[in-house]
Amino acid sequence: MAPASKADRKAALDVASWMFNVVTSVGIIIVNKALMASYGFSFATTLTGMHFATTTLMTVALKWMGYIQPSHLPLPELLKFIIFANFSIVGMNVSLMWNSVGFYQIAKLTMIPVSCFLEVVLDKIRYSRDTKLSISVVLLGVAVCTVTDVSVNTKGFVAAFIAVWSTSLQQYYVHYLQRKYSLGSFNLLGHTAPVQAVSLLLLGPFLDYWLTNKRIDAYDYSVASVFFVTLSCTIAIGTNLSQFICIGRFTAVSFQVLGHMKTILVLVLGFFFFGKEGLNLHVILGMILAVMGMIWYGNASSKPGGKEKRSLSLQSERSQKHDLLSESIENDENV
Repeated sequence: MAPASKADRKAALDVASWMFNVVTSVGIIIVNKALMASYGFSFATTLTGMHFATTTLMTVALKWMGYIQPSHLPLPELLKFIIFANFSIVGMNVSLMWNSVGFYQIAKLTMIPVSCFLEVVLDKIRYSRDTKLSISVVLLGVAVCTVTDVSVNTKGFVAAFIAVWSTSLQQYYVHYLQRKYSLGSFNLLGHTAPVQAVSLLLLGPFLDYWLTNKRIDAYDYSVASVFFVTLSCTIAIGTNLSQFICIGRFTAVSFQVLGHMKTILVLVLGFFFFGKEGLNLHVILGMILAVMGMIWYGNASSKPGGKEKRSLSLQSERSQKHDLLSESIENDENV
């Protein structure tokens, strides 16, 4: 009874973690879309710096109240994480500017195979055939409903390459650091958020000016735009925290695969709130295919052998072979 209860509690926490991430991620996308489209606040990198500054304030308050216990993260590990994370943010923004929307979406989809590659090489993970096929179905479904025009140029390809690898490394590193140094999500955020906030707030205005030819100090602030910036920063606390929680509980690959549910929800909400232009049969079929792939992935990866360390699987195979050999010898003796 106790093991079942423990498994049920874990399953409930897993679902709650995913829902927390989905709600906050979709919410921040909608708020940022309104902020940039309706109020012309196009300073994405600086806004991200504000997000991490707000998250830093939250972690400081929680430490002061005693909810976050002291922890240690070596400086070299912290710096590596910050490099990956900041290259991810800058790379994604530059990739969106230099590439067509279609190629940008394809580049985002390649994060899944890159994350798989990192887990296979660095963690010696082995995927079952069903797990690989389910990932392929998710990629196909999301591609069908999001990829339209596809054009590529050299500098856009380089930006997309940097964005994909740095994002995949950053997400892998979240799981790696939590596991290696026994850090909770709040602890890891407490170490990384202040450095990211400072670096992005210093770099952001210059990068945003280069990308948009607009200066943030010359922006005409209004009560409504300040409200949306504040709302975006508040939701970002949940987005940053839930990302660390989900990757810590699962892996970067699972976060990427099941995370495409957010892509589907954003599309659906976009059609619902901003009109049905672009909604057609192949988009609907793509959504259905992607959701089916996610369900299949969740089922396939949770089965024994669906996704496991190669050393464990080899040990299991050797054990099976040893049992078969022992059984054969025993039969020979009986004869």
